[in-house]
Parts: sequence; C-alpha cells; structure tokens
Amino acid sequence: MKSEAITSKQFFSSSHDISSNEHSLSNPVFRIQNESTHKAVKRPSSVLGLIVLIGTFILMITGAFFVYQFQADFDQFHLERINSTWGLPFLVLTVALFFFQAGVFLYNLYLFYKYKPIESVTDDLLPTCTVIVPAYNEGKLVWDTLLSLADSDYPEQKMQILAVDDGSKDDTWYWMQQAKIRLGDRLTIYQQPENKGKRHALYRGFKLGTGEIFVTVDSDSIVKKDTLRNLVSPFVVDEKCGAVAGNVQVLNNKKALLPKMLNVSFVMSFEFMRSAESMLGSVLCTPGAAAAYRNTAVFGCLQEWINQTFMGQPSDIGEDRAMTNMILKQGHHVLFQKNAYVLTNVPEEYTGLYKMFIRWSRSNVRENIMMAQFVFKDFRKESKFGARLLFLNQSLKIVLAYPFLLFMFYLIATHPLLFLSSTMLGILIFSSFSVFFYAKRYSVAEAFWAYSYSIFYTFSLFWITPYAIITANKRGWLTRGLTEKVS
Repeated sequence: MKSEAITSKQFFSSSHDISSNEHSLSNPVFRIQNESTHKAVKRPSSVLGLIVLIGTFILMITGAFFVYQFQADFDQFHLERINSTWGLPFLVLTVALFFFQAGVFLYNLYLFYKYKPIESVTDDLLPTCTVIVPAYNEGKLVWDTLLSLADSDYPEQKMQILAVDDGSKDDTWYWMQQAKIRLGDRLTIYQQPENKGKRHALYRGFKLGTGEIFVTVDSDSIVKKDTLRNLVSPFVVDEKCGAVAGNVQVLNNKKALLPKMLNVSFVMSFEFMRSAESMLGSVLCTPGAAAAYRNTAVFGCLQEWINQTFMGQPSDIGEDRAMTNMILKQGHHVLFQKNAYVLTNVPEEYTGLYKMFIRWSRSNVRENIMMAQFVFKDFRKESKFGARLLFLNQSLKIVLAYPFLLFMFYLIATHPLLFLSSTMLGILIFSSFSVFFYAKRYSVAEAFWAYSYSIFYTFSLFWITPYAIITANKRGWLTRGLTEKVS
C-alpha cells in the first residue's frame, strides 16, 4: 500500500488545518506554499520536464538497442581484454566487486524490510529537548523554520528553542527578532559577533541548551507537526541510542528540474539506505536538516568535535558526519526515524549542486579516515559487523574512484559507442530499483526522475569524488552566498 506522498502541499496540510485558527503559528508556513504557487514563472514548464523525461527514455532505449547491435563488438572487446596482461586481473576484480556490491544490496534489502520506525511515546515519557537552529544569510526562511518548530506537537514545557545567527550579512537577525516577538519566551535568540561557521553556531547552542536531547534543524528546513516527537522517541525506547537521523525530503521539488531529481534520490538515500543502516545501529550520518542527539553523547565528544582538524587545518565542514562518527565511536547506537519528516531546500542550479556535493564528498573522505581509526576496534559491546560492512562499502567507493575514472576515459577514447550504449543500458537496469521504490511509496510519475538523475550524475557529476579526494584538505562551505536559495 502506498504511504503518504510528502509533497509540500500535502506536508503542510497534514501538519495543521489552517482554517481552524487564523492566529495559528503554522500560517506563515502555509505562506511559503502560497507564495511558491503565485511565483509560477520561476517553475520549469511541464513541457520542459516532459521533454527531459522523453529524452531520458530515448537515450536508454537507444543504448539498449546498440548493445544488442554491437554484441559482436562487445564479445571481441571482452576477448581482447581477457587476453591482455592486465585484462584478466581486472576482470576478476570487477566480478568480485560486482558480487560484493550485489551481496551488500541484497543484505540492505533484507534489512529494509525488517526495519520499522519507533512509534512516538506519550507526552509524559518524552524527555526535555533543546532545538538548535543555526542560521547564516537565510533571510525570512529562518522565520518559517522557527514557527514550524514552535507549532510542533511537543509539550511546550519540555521544549526549548534556540536560534543562533552566525554573523549574517542580510536580514536574518531581523527575522529572528520577529520570530522572538511572535513566540515570546518559547524562543531564545543569539547573534554571533562575526561569522565563524555552522559548527561554532551549533557549539554555542550545545553549551547553552538545557534539554536532555539536542535537536538540530537547518534554518532553511520545515518540520512536520509530529517530527520532533518522532525524532526524540527512540531515546526513550533504546537507552543505548546516542543519535537519530530525520527523514529529509526536498521542499522546492516543484520549482526546478534538479530538485525534482534530487527528491527521488533523497528518498532512496534516506528511506532505503538509512533504514538498513538503522537496523545495524550504525547510521553513518545524521543530517543537518534534522537530527537529534543525547546530551551526554554530545558532551562526551564536544571538545574534540569543536577542535577537530584535518591535515592541520580546523574543520569547517561535515559537522554532522563528524558528530555522528564521534558518537558511534563512544559505542552508542545511531538510528533513523522514517516518520520524522523534514523538508529542506536544495540547489536549483548546477553550480550550487556541484559545490554542495563537493562539500559532502570532502567530508565523506575525511570522516572515513577517522572511522578507520576505531571501526575495527572494540568500540561497542554489541555486534560491530554492520558498522564495519558499511565502512568497507564506503571506503571501496573512495579507493576505486580513480581506477574506474581512468577505465572510463580509456573506454571513451578507444570504444566510445560501446561505452555510451553500455552505460545507458546499465542506467536503465540499475536505476529501475530506485524508480520502483519511489513509485511504490509515493508517485509513479515522479519516480521516473531517477533515470534522469542517473544520466545527469553519470555525465556531469562523475568527477566529484575524485576531485574531493585530492582537495580533501581544502576548507570552505562553498555554497554560501549563492543565489539559488529559495526566498
């Protein structure tokens, strides 16, 4: 049975009945929906989207046709490769990697079907929580974020909301002040004297927070009414739980082609992969958009986290992955809550997207190195197999980035038609799981964007990981100051 499709309209509608109270805190949240509706000129036309999808299928079907037509050439190529000096070892390695990846996928599929989110506990069992919202140049978005948090179905007396302006140069501080006027004592706001980075803004919130649980929410994100209580409930049920990841989906997925593609990718990444990771108690990254931490776990690594360096330079990216790593290192479980939805904005243009991916990939390289230092030690009493398998799977993708990049260039130079046709057929085959997964849970029509995203990533973002590896020591948020943010 299909579950609720979290489009922005349905998301907000399910959160609150706007007609019930004209003074409801959620009214400004609905304003986002209404404004985006009136700004139709910014949306890509449905004709353009249809052209992209049709073009996607033409490319994949053409690729499959040419694989069939070039079968003799493929056989000759494989024969030449096997008979070459490096061909047989490469073939053995490729087959071994294929079976390893297939095994990991089937294991993840098994874990996914076993996974169930922890149901929300009653009000009297909910712990006190401090919600920390760091913000930099978010403008009015921070107002919407704070009001959506205040409208949460969480006991007021148990929830503290802290917003930290990280030296913004726009009107972010003004909108924080307006939210403070609206919410009164429910919200406390702080302003950093200068921009020091998201990690330092969160650090200030951690030091000032009084809750048993810390919840971090990005200032361009909107939470559903029951998100907070669903996000916090695992700490009550599982005393070994140190952190919980929320379920991130795309807020601006109706406004541009890239967000449409990313929305399908996010669902696959969170609802499939993190569900499997959660069954192993080893979710590798609690996202900045919405995550929760036990305060004792945070204080157990806070100084190490704020003073973290990489190759002698202070770390100013990957604060969420770093915190997750350090909490795993303490032996805690890190879980995922599929029922803790948060909608967040993603880049709508290529420049913003590749810079975001570079930042994520650099963090991934850094934190995999850190994870290698403890994952094969006795870091927890329970089974460590899952954490080690996830680490090995991620590490292989990093280690093999350059060999496969070189092999790709070799194929393009020597057999361009074989490369293009086999790549298109491969996308048709392997991306079909993402399509079926999204279609079953949400929308069949939107699911086809998984094919378009795979083609887009393969031909325009393939360089991200190799580039991130050789520039892993570079600092900088990269996407700050870009104009693709939703306003």
